[in-house]
Amino acid sequence: MKIAIFSTCNYDQQFLTDFNTGHELSFFAEPLSLQNVMLTKGFDALCLFVNDHANAQVFAKLEENGIRLILLRCAGFNNIDLTAAAAAGIKVLRVPAYSPQAVAEHAMAMVLTLNRKTHKAHNRTREGNFSLEGLMGFNLHGAKVALIGTGNIGKAFYHILKGFGCQVMAYDPKPDQELMAKGLQYGTLAEVLADAVIVSLHCPLVPENHHMINSTTLQFFKKGAMLINTSRGGLINTPEVITALKSGHLGYLGIDVYEQESKLFFADHSAEIMTDELIARLMSFPNVLITAHQGFFTKNAMEQIAGTTYSNADAFVAGIPLANEVYE
Repeated sequence: MKIAIFSTCNYDQQFLTDFNTGHELSFFAEPLSLQNVMLTKGFDALCLFVNDHANAQVFAKLEENGIRLILLRCAGFNNIDLTAAAAAGIKVLRVPAYSPQAVAEHAMAMVLTLNRKTHKAHNRTREGNFSLEGLMGFNLHGAKVALIGTGNIGKAFYHILKGFGCQVMAYDPKPDQELMAKGLQYGTLAEVLADAVIVSLHCPLVPENHHMINSTTLQFFKKGAMLINTSRGGLINTPEVITALKSGHLGYLGIDVYEQESKLFFADHSAEIMTDELIARLMSFPNVLITAHQGFFTKNAMEQIAGTTYSNADAFVAGIPLANEVYE
């Protein structure tokens, strides 16, 4: 097939070229949008990432242009209007799991960095400052962690937490029987958040959990607790989280995702004025750590993403069952 690949960086091109199974590829750096959907004419399929947006208007144009398939090189699909895709007769396939350990390990890296302030210690010692003032952390061993979501990534994070000796309690509408057999206790969201020292989000973004962390649910947090989000930015209400940081009720925030990240992440804006006031405010806090959606970014994960993407494409061409199809 002729495949148009949007939101590409050098590393995307490298892995997607190396693992190509015979398709004709064209790379576009910009995300797919209504403004550039005309670029899809003449292609059979599109390959999209988390910041590509395909709404009803986009799908109407894609149908006109003869697009038959969308290959998501990610697990999440909240940026795709599945109703419009079905109406246009366009199949949507995803990569349901690509090294969940990569994201789980990044979440733990954020926990350790915020807690033990290793980023600040590194900068100090490089300047000859060997003071320990302001660098005190807390023991993870024995600390209660609220695990929100126990899918593949949440499960991987659970095992990391148990290795550190944490006390873990989970919230998920569909409890994992394997984890329950290992002793993981589930509860309501309020029960799980109560007295937790760390709250870590590991769930997909769906209408039911949009802004699940807000002024109401933040009241269940233990004063000074840490919030980690490596899932989707829309899970937290950013202005209300900022209010909790300002009051000191929320003690730490680590985010690898941001609700408005499509305008910022995966590009260099260092020479520009920061016009996003919310993220500029977040970056002003000394107890906030922000990374630019790099939780997935390991060699292992990139290989799995490319491999599964092409397996999905080849299955579509061969007319065999589509194991990774996303339905309305």
